[in-house]
Amino acid sequence: MNNEKNAPPEKDPRLWAIAERRTGFKREFVTYVVINAFLWILWLLTGAAKYKTGIPWPVWPTLGWGIAIVIRYFEAYRFPKENAVEKEYDKLKRNQ
Repeated sequence: MNNEKNAPPEKDPRLWAIAERRTGFKREFVTYVVINAFLWILWLLTGAAKYKTGIPWPVWPTLGWGIAIVIRYFEAYRFPKENAVEKEYDKLKRNQ
């Protein structure tokens, strides 16, 4: 997702893209927490008492979506695409 073209003229396009990615992550994380809380409450209200053995069904969407959230976190905060591109460019420049 390259949003550098959407940056206001007075803003740094690279920083704007990073800020958009981070705010998108925060929005997705809040959605994840709210929806998963709803799923767990739904499970508790409808069948937790009958469900004595095994793994509760809300575990699966929580884990699956959680993996995606962790990936998005690393994309937004730890390994931004710009850094990877810059490192690869520097590597190619040195090997030339």
